[in-house]
Amino acid sequence: MNKLLSLILMLLLSIGLVAGCGDDKTPVDETTTNEGSQESNQGEAYPVAIKDALDEEVIIEEQPERIVSLIPSNTEIAYELGLGEEIVGVSDFDNYPEDTADKEKIGGQEMNIEKIISLKPDLVLAHASSAHNSTEGFQQLKDAGIPVLVVNEAQNFDQVYESIEMIGKASGKQQEAGQIVSEMKEEIEAIKEKAQSISQKKSVFIEVSPAPEIYTPGKNTFMDEMLSIINAENASGDLEGWAKIDQEAVVEKNPDVIITTYGYYTENAVEQVLSRDGWKDVTAIKDKQVYDVHSDLVARSGPRLAEGVEELAKAVYPETFNK
Repeated sequence: MNKLLSLILMLLLSIGLVAGCGDDKTPVDETTTNEGSQESNQGEAYPVAIKDALDEEVIIEEQPERIVSLIPSNTEIAYELGLGEEIVGVSDFDNYPEDTADKEKIGGQEMNIEKIISLKPDLVLAHASSAHNSTEGFQQLKDAGIPVLVVNEAQNFDQVYESIEMIGKASGKQQEAGQIVSEMKEEIEAIKEKAQSISQKKSVFIEVSPAPEIYTPGKNTFMDEMLSIINAENASGDLEGWAKIDQEAVVEKNPDVIITTYGYYTENAVEQVLSRDGWKDVTAIKDKQVYDVHSDLVARSGPRLAEGVEELAKAVYPETFNK
């Protein structure tokens, strides 16, 4: 249960509601010579200046060779950009890809500043979700001469693309970042197009933490956007952000499908929902339409979100997406 509670806390920290960040996209110049193209693939000629999520200008003097990531979403982006070897430290919550198990751990909700400094990074990838609690620690890192880039706390796909492009620019992987964003957009559009054939839209309740502390995604969350993409109705669409909800309210909403996102971290998630007292008349319970989707695929603001949308679509509309 402690593991589950840690998951819930990390989830709420990393996908909490914040105002959207501005667009800071930097296009790759494809008109250069071969030598220039290689330089473009390494980002702009260093030093590089980036306005981060705290609206602070971060100067990165040289292409980073040693990177510490403070949150799993940043780590997944970095690995997808091809920076696995450059990553020297990750958070206690990192679990993907498998290689992260061999990286030095720098803490969970509280980062170990001394450990980070000892790893001698030339870039720390921080995150806006925890920035307000880490001001002093960030300053210690800056005082040690380490650039700290605070990546935006994305709440929709466009902001995820901004995160990928920001990390790509900082690490000299702009071309790779552009390719990742392009592929994600193509995958999302393909799912959206397939979903247009659905004539009977289903109401879906998503449960990101179990009873008695049930949390569900309302408006302005990834999962709300995901449900829209697959042509489903968010049963909690009248709520704002990541909302706590009582069981009576869920019964009253009477969803067609219930999705849990914590089955990877706790046993019998689906069975727990199916056997709840007072839920027997809910349509999803009567029809046994309760499924679990891996939390990391639908909650982490990184490249695997497109895969998460597909998994959600297969759970809600198996007759359309399992063909």
